[in-house]
Amino acid sequence: MLEILGTIGGNVLGLPGILGLALGMMTRKLWLGAVMGALVGLIETLLFAGWQFAHVETLELVIALVVGVCAGSLGTAIRRKGATV
Repeated sequence: MLEILGTIGGNVLGLPGILGLALGMMTRKLWLGAVMGALVGLIETLLFAGWQFAHVETLELVIALVVGVCAGSLGTAIRRKGATV
């Protein structure tokens, strides 16, 4: 359980969370922000696995993708709501 929570926290405070949020804030299209966040999560996981899918754990990849999608979507929502105020 602690490993899962550590993985989630590491991804939220790491590249998928921070960079996904920043990339999501660059667009007003929700799907595009989510896709960019997911790409950041995928690239970050592959980067730390030495660019080999054989070294990627499924749970880490899924968590990184979900965090990236959520962060990108949140960034898009911030951009859309902030621009209308």
